[in-house]
Amino acid sequence: MNLRSILPILCTLFPLLTFAQERDSVIHSAYGQDSVSCMMEVSVYARRSEEIVPSQRLSGKRLESLSSFSVADAMRYFSGVQIKDYGGVGGLKTIDIRSMGTNHMGVFYDGIQLGNAQNGLVDLGRFSLDNVEEIALYNGQKAQIFQPARDYGTSGSVYIRTRRPRFEEGKNHNLRASLKGGSFGLINPSLTWEQRWSKRISSSLSADYTGASGKYRFRYRRVLPSGQVAWDTTAVRQNGDIRSFRVEASVFGNTPDGTWNAKAYYYDSERGIPGAIVNNVWKHSQRQWDRNFFAQGQWTKHVSDRYKFQISGKYANDWMRYLNPDTTLMYQDNKFRQNELYLSTAHHVELLPGLQVNLAADYQYNTLDASLTNFVFPVRHTLLLALATQYEYRRLRLMASLLGTNVWDRTTKGITSDPVSNATSRWTPAVYVSYQPLKDCSDLSLRAFYKGIFRLPTFNDLYYTEVGNASLQPETTRQWNLGFIYSHDWYRGLFRHVEVKADGYFNMVDNKIVAIPKGSGQYRWMMMNVGKVHIAGVEATAEAVMRWRRDWSLVLCLNYTYQSATDRTDPTDNDPYYGTYGGQIAYIPWHSGSVAGNLSWRNLGLNYSFIYVGERYHTSANIRENYEQPWYTHDLSATYRWQLPRLALTFALECNNLFNQQYDVIHNYPMPGRNWKGSVKVEW
Repeated sequence: MNLRSILPILCTLFPLLTFAQERDSVIHSAYGQDSVSCMMEVSVYARRSEEIVPSQRLSGKRLESLSSFSVADAMRYFSGVQIKDYGGVGGLKTIDIRSMGTNHMGVFYDGIQLGNAQNGLVDLGRFSLDNVEEIALYNGQKAQIFQPARDYGTSGSVYIRTRRPRFEEGKNHNLRASLKGGSFGLINPSLTWEQRWSKRISSSLSADYTGASGKYRFRYRRVLPSGQVAWDTTAVRQNGDIRSFRVEASVFGNTPDGTWNAKAYYYDSERGIPGAIVNNVWKHSQRQWDRNFFAQGQWTKHVSDRYKFQISGKYANDWMRYLNPDTTLMYQDNKFRQNELYLSTAHHVELLPGLQVNLAADYQYNTLDASLTNFVFPVRHTLLLALATQYEYRRLRLMASLLGTNVWDRTTKGITSDPVSNATSRWTPAVYVSYQPLKDCSDLSLRAFYKGIFRLPTFNDLYYTEVGNASLQPETTRQWNLGFIYSHDWYRGLFRHVEVKADGYFNMVDNKIVAIPKGSGQYRWMMMNVGKVHIAGVEATAEAVMRWRRDWSLVLCLNYTYQSATDRTDPTDNDPYYGTYGGQIAYIPWHSGSVAGNLSWRNLGLNYSFIYVGERYHTSANIRENYEQPWYTHDLSATYRWQLPRLALTFALECNNLFNQQYDVIHNYPMPGRNWKGSVKVEW
């Protein structure tokens, strides 16, 4: 879809906006400020502005109560989400929403996207929950238009918001210290210091260390020469150790007409890569070192009641070393360094009561250096322009956006003496609508959206030595969604809140970048635009908050997802044994879901969760040899908070995978069985 075809649509919509009327419809919690659209604390209550976009949220005390160590662990409880987990504390963990691929996800940290131009992956396992206040998941894009242009540029987005200092009256500082320990030799101390310097300025300094051996027993499936299947229960996972250190410092400020914040983040890790268990090889020696640094800031100013603007900026430097000392395969000792510079400005105007428009422009600069032979040292310039509008008229709400993306790539070195340059320019639209069908009841809302977007090939896709293909085109996605949300609150009685929401969706991924053999020997590979995937699914969530007597409360949440994600690349690839056409794509289950409950009494909390992932295949050839059995886990945790005059102590005990389920999320990467964690936290 080009700009010429989109303009008539926008011209049709804009006359409807003149009669728009703004209405604030925020529903406030009856018990506190923590909010969550699923997995609530004792009270939820999603803002009506977010009903237009399918979203899920974890925040506050409820987030703390989950048996989760990292952001990736917590996101397992969201519907429509697949976490690719390679096992252990230090294993790589990436997210896939609605089967569109990991690279189509945008991960935002305190409002600014985390980037990786090299391979497009963001390891959510390295983000501890110790300093995280909220995790929000959006299908399509965030449910507001006042945001940078880059926020419109993904098929789905995850927003991680760290803690902002809050002080009791008469206090100017907060200090939190915690210590976690448990299975796999885990030790995880953390420290957070918050200081109020004046009425308008406060700061936060947070640091933590994670160390673990990563060793755990697992059950290994072996096929004997006779064809009989045997299970070895004595194997121990090796080379899964990790040592990491994180520190981040933030400053927050308020002005009479706006806000500003600045953040510096540093992460340093060394970890083993346990590898796949293949051909009875259990031990691996690959290792990886990471050093990630970024500094970012945002300034928002309200110039008048009708106009405000935001300026954002970021600089990031990422260094990675990968070592494979195994000379029987191929010795590798590769180093990579990325640089990123990002600048953004957004301007929000209320043209009429209820009619809002946002214009945003972003610039991004990326480089990649590598120690690979004949590497081309690419440079990428990206310019993003976004025009968005939203309005509300009685029971109808609309949000629409148009994103223009312009990209210029240039290689500076390599085999050829002349540099190579590529340019890409695209316009992509998105339209969201919600409607309340009942005139005198705002509890029920219907919603729908369409979004077209694309993702650029990564530097690895384009330029990796002997594998990359500089002629690749962007992957495109088209998303359709139709659903409803019903939410009702009571301020007396047993039930205090009930919410039910369901969405049906259909996604198409075209020009999917896949590796295919090249040459007559088919032992060399090249990235090509040959993939096509059709995805149809349903997501459903039900949740309830109950409260009885004075001190008892119960929160229940149920998530269910059905997905049919089929390969539509080549209709001739229909061999009954090796063919992939029409097969469910790798690692996407047809059925998945979760159940979670939180029972609290005074300062005591008991949490239970159940996660289920149904049958699936580890390739698009859906044959018996590629079949992956369903897996499920039960998790339990208990917390107790002891309040003293000047400090508070919180004790927690967790048991994950209570019934010692043996399973793989990724084929041949065994996950831990039953494991324990204990923690103590002190707050001054």
